[in-house]
Amino acid sequence: MLLELALFLALNLPGPQFHHLTSYSPRGYLGPVKWQKRPKMEWTFLRKIKLPPPEFPPISLEEALKNRRSRRRFYRSPIKLKVLSGLLNAADGISGEKDGLKLRTAPSAGALYPIFIYFFAEEVEGLEKGLYLFLPEENSVGLLKRGSFRRQILRFSPQGDMMARAPLLLVLVSFFQRVTWKYLDRGYRYAYMESGAISQNIYLACEAYGLSTVEVAAFYDTYINQLLDLDGTTSGVLALHPVGPRPK
Repeated sequence: MLLELALFLALNLPGPQFHHLTSYSPRGYLGPVKWQKRPKMEWTFLRKIKLPPPEFPPISLEEALKNRRSRRRFYRSPIKLKVLSGLLNAADGISGEKDGLKLRTAPSAGALYPIFIYFFAEEVEGLEKGLYLFLPEENSVGLLKRGSFRRQILRFSPQGDMMARAPLLLVLVSFFQRVTWKYLDRGYRYAYMESGAISQNIYLACEAYGLSTVEVAAFYDTYINQLLDLDGTTSGVLALHPVGPRPK
């Protein structure tokens, strides 16, 4: 086992090195320890829009799990604002409070919540076209940039044409320092785990609302990160979810 690990590291493969350097041992972290400060999160919004209270369809968990599929076809008809509210709240909304902490529908290491949901609204009733950020504790969205981004979305990925057809594109973004300040480089693993939990919530919510979605991980990181004003190192896009009405 040690010989295999040494071979991986000697070959300088980033995947095995990452897994090794973010591992625990009885003596602590195997990788170098670099303590950080807890970051402050600030955005400048053009405006904020309060979302209606979420209303979840009466569908059983069994039915949602059984029917969950990756669907790549969308009608280009608008998504209602109350459906957007339900989708975002199901994905990573506030679900309760304990010991002064706001808890969410997706688990997060230390309740630190490094994952934020950005989205491009192309056809959402009640919202102008633009780039938005979901603010779970307020149940509102903040407008970051105005205008249609379909031309840019076409360049996001080899699947850009499929995503550009969707009326809504959710973008899962990690601000890694929100979790690494406490858990060091191990926090990267926790951020990826949290993103996966949110993605599954999105899938199940889309089944409940009769929407299509697919998780897209094949995208051009640098291009999307620059468009969202992320540096690609301390913050970056982890996954994309185009969403739209499902063809019958």
